[in-house]
Amino acid sequence: MGKKSREKAQKAAPKVKDIFVARPFGGLADEAEWVALRELVPAATAPLRLNPEYEAKFGPREITLATVLPMAWPALTKPDGRVFLGLQRNDRSGDVNRDVAAALLRAFETEPGNSVSVPLLPGEGPRLGDIIIDEPLDITMRTGFEFWLDPDQERDEQVTASLEAANSSIFPTSKMSAARAAYWCRVPGKAHVRWVLPDAETSALNALARLSAAGTLKLGDDTRFAGMFRAHSLLVPVWDLPSEPEADEWEQPLATLAERYAQAIASDEPLTADERRAKQGLLGRQLSLR
Repeated sequence: MGKKSREKAQKAAPKVKDIFVARPFGGLADEAEWVALRELVPAATAPLRLNPEYEAKFGPREITLATVLPMAWPALTKPDGRVFLGLQRNDRSGDVNRDVAAALLRAFETEPGNSVSVPLLPGEGPRLGDIIIDEPLDITMRTGFEFWLDPDQERDEQVTASLEAANSSIFPTSKMSAARAAYWCRVPGKAHVRWVLPDAETSALNALARLSAAGTLKLGDDTRFAGMFRAHSLLVPVWDLPSEPEADEWEQPLATLAERYAQAIASDEPLTADERRAKQGLLGRQLSLR
């Protein structure tokens, strides 16, 4: 094929529109938790319910949202028709929400007992909020990935080795009750609390700046505000903690900090000079994951 023929064919070929969505879980009732499960939590599950329209179309289906599935599959179906939907997977397009929604719809069309294949770019179509009942996630923390397998499922050496490798990569992680979308985890030598803030980035940053300027941004005397990162356009502040105390020991300090944060974000007063300087300092310690 000559150059002109190739160019003509390329122009004639249909193109799939790939749109980048900076805040893909925006509008969902539990946006911050969706972000946390996507970016922070190693092993957890949550049930999802189809809205009446899609339940009428596909019938009652038991759906389990999972942080990650074997080999980062987008979804898999169990022999009895149950669907597992993976949230931590390789990006397929610029819209994570649409990718996950497309995987869920593909799962309904997949033969039970198989993994689910998805298109490279799903294109325009239903999003999660269109398919499922939009409600707070009922999250179950897992200490390992045994939930991948049913109790009566055969486990050969390869499956066992895969599970052991996956489980060995998990840092101990606990969901905090003092604030939604806040998680404690222990890493070698220290621990962290990471909190996905549900508010718009500018408002959240101003609130953190007020706390920083007032010297009330730490979780306690032995803690350090390590910085923050941006994930799917939400801010995620991170605190360094001593390694030894368990997650329960930090519930009250986090509850107190959450109260201070709520007061700070409710303020509509202009930032003071000290608060503006604190804001610049926070910006200098910010990273972006998505």
